[in-house]
Amino acid sequence: MRRLRHQRLHEALCRLGLVLLLLACGGAARAANEDLPLPRFAALRSNEVNLRTGPGSNYPVDWVLTRRAMPVEVLAEFDIWRKIRDWQGTVGWVHQSMLTGNRSALVTGSPRLLRSEPEGGGRTVARLEPGVIAKLLECKGDWCRLEAQGYRGWLKRGDFFGVYPNEAVK
Repeated sequence: MRRLRHQRLHEALCRLGLVLLLLACGGAARAANEDLPLPRFAALRSNEVNLRTGPGSNYPVDWVLTRRAMPVEVLAEFDIWRKIRDWQGTVGWVHQSMLTGNRSALVTGSPRLLRSEPEGGGRTVARLEPGVIAKLLECKGDWCRLEAQGYRGWLKRGDFFGVYPNEAVK
């Protein structure tokens, strides 16, 4: 009799633990998926991200993106799937776990000079080749502060992909 009561108590505690775990996970999922604005920028979390033709693992993989931290624009959401656009205009769907909110920038066009001060008056800190991925630190007016391969400096907004023309980044 005593053993049966102990077993029932153990089962009840396990069920309670499972309920609490499910509630905690649901709360975390809601916190991670708060109503963020669209469109917005994010970055790839991995060196291998499948870009699918639709929002689900049953859709075929159209491309495989292979640059961790590459900025992408989130255009739409469907459940746990995000429709993204890369710097070349390629559009497709990825699982939300393959994206991070960490902001980054991808240098476009020709080689760019990273400056010690905004407005172009500062000394050259580094020369960034097209395709370099940098961490986006902040933006003031037409200039944004980046960190690339240990160098920090300022670059004009139009010289990279990863920020909107009038977006405030802090």
